[in-house]
Amino acid sequence: MALTLTENAAIEVKKIISEQNLGEGVSLRVGVTGGGCSGFSYALGFDKAFDAAKDSKYEQHGVSIVVDKKSSLFLDGTKVDFYSGVEKRGFTFDNPNAVKTCGCGSSFQA
Repeated sequence: MALTLTENAAIEVKKIISEQNLGEGVSLRVGVTGGGCSGFSYALGFDKAFDAAKDSKYEQHGVSIVVDKKSSLFLDGTKVDFYSGVEKRGFTFDNPNAVKTCGCGSSFQA
C-alpha cells in the first residue's frame, strides 16, 4: 500500500466532502508534483475519475483514496494525518522516502 490515511485525517476528509456537497463516488486524490522549496510538493484534491491503468485505489476508514502510479513511487510508506492546533491546522505527511523536507512541511526531496 502506497500510503496510510490516519483516522483523524479520514474524519476531516469526510467532513470536507459533506460540507462541500461533493456527493457519492468521490475519492481523495493524493499525489506528488514537481516544485516547492525542496523539489517536490504534495497534492491533495477530490476526484471522481479513476483509471485502473494509471491509478491505484485504496479504502481506509471509509475514505476512498486514489494515487497515480507515478506518485506511488514517492509516497510508498507515507502516513497522511490531520493536525489541528493553536499554531496551525492542516494535513501532514510523514514520508520515509523524503531525504530533505522544507520548513513549510508541504515539500520534500527524495
